Parts: sequence; C-alpha cells; structure tokens
Amino acid sequence: MVVWWWDVGRPTHQITKSPNHQVFMKYYLIAGEASGDLHGSNLLKALKKEDPTATFRCWGGDLMAAAGATLVKHYRELAFMGFLEVVKNLPTIARNFRFCKKDILDFQPDVLILIDYPGFNLRMATWAKKQGIRVFYYISPQLWAWHTSRVKIIREAVDRMFVILPFEKDFYQKHGVEVDFAGHPLMDVIALQGEQATDDFFEKNGLKKGKPIVALLPGSRRQEITRMLGTMLQMPALFPDYQFIVAGAPSVERSFYEPFLKQNQGVFLVENQTYALLRHAAVALVTSGTATLETALFNVAQVVCYRGNKLSYLLARLLVSRDLKFISMVNLLAERQLVAELIQDDLTVEKLAAELKKLLEMETRREILEGYAEIRKRLGEPGASARVAKRMVELG
Repeated sequence: MVVWWWDVGRPTHQITKSPNHQVFMKYYLIAGEASGDLHGSNLLKALKKEDPTATFRCWGGDLMAAAGATLVKHYRELAFMGFLEVVKNLPTIARNFRFCKKDILDFQPDVLILIDYPGFNLRMATWAKKQGIRVFYYISPQLWAWHTSRVKIIREAVDRMFVILPFEKDFYQKHGVEVDFAGHPLMDVIALQGEQATDDFFEKNGLKKGKPIVALLPGSRRQEITRMLGTMLQMPALFPDYQFIVAGAPSVERSFYEPFLKQNQGVFLVENQTYALLRHAAVALVTSGTATLETALFNVAQVVCYRGNKLSYLLARLLVSRDLKFISMVNLLAERQLVAELIQDDLTVEKLAAELKKLLEMETRREILEGYAEIRKRLGEPGASARVAKRMVELG
C-alpha cells in the first residue's frame, strides 16, 4: 500500500502511473561504505523481486550498481573517518550534502532508504522529512553505544527503522520508535558464499597448500589500514610456521598496499577475496567493525584490533555509553569477552603476539567457536534481505 500526505501545504511528489493505473515506485538509497554497499545490493535485489516495476538510484558502490541501481556517487569519495579527518574535509562534505539534496529533488523518489552511515544519513533524514519524502532507515547507527540523544532524530524524521541486531529492537522501543527486526543480512551473504565455494584459492593466489593461514583484515579505509597494518605485519617474523595473507579492501587500490608488502617479503595480498580467505584461514587479526562479525560467521577465531587518531579516540571515549563494555560486535552479541580486543595503546606488537599465540591453541579456539554458535542463533535464519524488502514494499 502506498501512503501519501501533505507537508505544510506543499504537495508530495507526483505518483507515476502506467495506463492501467499501476504505481511505479522510485527508491533512492544512500550507503557510504563497503558494508553498506554489500547489504544495500542484497536489499536492492530483494526489492526488485517484490516490486519489479520500480526504479532505483543510489549512493553506494559497485555491488549496488550491479544490482540494478543508477550509481550517483561511489562510497570511495565519502570515506572520512574520525573527528580530525571530518574537520579537514568539511568543504567536501558540505558539497556532498548540497549535491545529494539536489539529486534527490530532481529524482523525486517515493521512498528514501538510508543505510547506516549516520554522520551523513541522519542529516539527510531530517532534511528529507521536511520535503515530504518517506524515509526508511536500514541498519541502525550504533546509537545504543554513543550519541544516544540522536534517537530523537530517528523518532522525528524516520518513518520506519529496520534493525539487524536483536537487542536494537528493545533499545528503540524503549525510546518510542517502531522498528522491524528481520534478522541479520550477513546470514544471507555467508550462506551464499558457502554455495559458491571453490577449492582453487591456494593455486589461484600462489599460496602453499599445507601451511596454515593467518588472515589479516586491516580495515576498508586508508586511515584504518595505515594505522593497523604495520603492527599486524610484525607477526610473520614471530610465527614462521604460518603464512600471513592480507585482505585487500575493494575500495583501495593495490598500489596503496605495496609499501607495506615490500617491507614484509612472503606476505601475500588477495583482492576482493575476503570471504574466500576467511573460508581457508586458521585464525585472523581483524580491525574492529563489520569484519569482526563476518569473521565469526565464517567460524574463524580472531583478535580484534583498533587504533584511531588520538584526539578522535579521546573524544569518542567521552561520548561512548558507560554501559558499553566492548567495542567489537562479536563480544557485544556474546554479552561477554569471547575474543580479545586490543584497543588504542593496547595494540602493541608484544600484546598482539601474545594474543595470537593463545589463539593458535586448540582449547582457546574451541571456546571461541562455541561462542560463535550462540551468536548465530541470536542473529536469526537467512532471508533477512527478502523479509525487509517485503516489509518495505508493504509500508511503501
């Protein structure tokens, strides 16, 4: 059912109808990073099945474009991380806002779907609501972790929240926001990867088949990679019985990694093969973010790492909820410290080596894998993208 309303005397956008009066819906999606592109692409595919006549325009990446949306701006141009980085790029960010608003008004969407990326998308939600545009928010910002006050923006500007973590439903309902929880979309992605698995990973990448792999996932942004990868790459010399493989981010060109690799002969880089890497890895060192949950769903024991700009980190500490005991999604979902977290000054060569040594012990890995099984149960069955798409079309 399509709902239309008037906003302060201003008519809503025109409905396009076919000769037989069928409504052709127009959706505008905004994702600002690799994980948003992934989940946005799966949502797009599901929406097209539910609403075959619809048209889609997006900010995202190659996956969303391949799923059938007209790509307006790539997330590579939007990856500003941390307080100082944002301040330095304020003119660019302001231009992006202006451009996005104009593009939305020109496209005249029936529904704006915002995917995570809160620094940009919460502002867009407030603006779009004033334009009389229906707003859906898919994949909640982590308001339960910090900036809880921003839930007021969600309550006032977003027509429907679609959350992917079970505890988020209780959080929003406590704040008077109606939400839908349909499971986590990564369950779909992992299930699909299992179906597409091949056995040529070692041969394809020139790796030694009998030598166990330590996967290095240093992040998807250049700032993250710069701060994390140098420390991670101190491990190969300390653990010569393992081969260390770096997962290249899809938005970062190979040349960016070359200086790191030249200093560490024998370390390999694989591009656009993170899931294949995780399927074959014994253990992993992972930068905090979506990748920690992906690693858990592939049943790979891990150490979670994070180091940010010092000022940005201190400011974040002031804003983070005092009730939050962990930063990794794995530990938050497990509701205990299931995997080690080495954060900021704790991310040293000595501490990382000690945690990696523990991880290589069978008993430690067994305990972690048992915890992963509990997490999978909490995230629900595969099919989240299809369930969300169906609900969006119903509410649209």
